Amino acid sequence: MTAADTGDDTGPAGTDPGRIDPDPLAAYVADLTAALHGPARAKDRMIEEIRGGLEDTADAQIERGVPRREAIGAALREFGTVDELLPSCQRELTLAQARHTARVVALTAPFLIACWYLTGATGQEPAGSVLHASRLLAAHLSGVAIAATLLAAAALAATGTLARRLSPPTRLPAIVAWTGTTAGAAMAVTTLALATAAALATNWPLLAFAGALAAASHAVVATSARACRRCARLPVLGVPEPG
Repeated sequence: MTAADTGDDTGPAGTDPGRIDPDPLAAYVADLTAALHGPARAKDRMIEEIRGGLEDTADAQIERGVPRREAIGAALREFGTVDELLPSCQRELTLAQARHTARVVALTAPFLIACWYLTGATGQEPAGSVLHASRLLAAHLSGVAIAATLLAAAALAATGTLARRLSPPTRLPAIVAWTGTTAGAAMAVTTLALATAAALATNWPLLAFAGALAAASHAVVATSARACRRCARLPVLGVPEPG
């Protein structure tokens, strides 16, 4: 009795001949990609480097006559499992995210100081009390901007030139994340204050522009700080997750 007689269209091993087994190299890369978190550009570059290294190692085996699947298996064993590779890769991506967030804060936090100067141009308007309060709040928040900028600059140094000589502190990504969070909160408060002032001022376009500037800065910083907090909480960095 043949397979056609029984209606069984499986191969000699009882498997569907039309089914294609997944490529172990592609599955390995997919698992690593899903497990890693960090800046998209840095992550893509890292994944491509790992994929290229695996392919080169497998190709070297294939040139010596080793079957492709066995060559890929040998390359994967040489690189280690995803769980073994994950800590070092994630540590690098977390530092990249911290550096990215620090750069964002350093470039956008000074806009709070600009908002302070913009509110100063409306200080003599009839609704002076409200505008004065807004300007005073902006002045205090500009201090937050200065502190955030200095911390961000220090983080950039620690993850840049100094990182080649000294290992960055384990808590640095968390510090950068909360610096960005604080700066983002200050920008949100500034946006609300300027929106209130713009509703009462005769020279409202200037205040509206300052508010839009603060709102745009908040959106950029808050997004990057959120990603940095997520990376900083990952246990592979040796930092316990907050309870």
